[in-house]
Amino acid sequence: MGIPGKQRRTVWRKVVFVWALAVAVAGGLTLWMQDSTEPRGPYVWERTDPGDAQHLPPCPTPQACAYATTP
Repeated sequence: MGIPGKQRRTVWRKVVFVWALAVAVAGGLTLWMQDSTEPRGPYVWERTDPGDAQHLPPCPTPQACAYATTP
């Protein structure tokens, strides 16, 4: 059957190896998925005219809006 201490060590080594492999695969998948969700370049700033806010609907209350329009 084998030496109990040696068998226990072998089981723990396998458990640690499988855990390390799972961590490495999960980390690689995380990095791959994170890169695939980013938009493709080239990155440019978009110019807007301050008068473009005219087409936005009016705010129900000043605290509820993330933008401000001046009359």
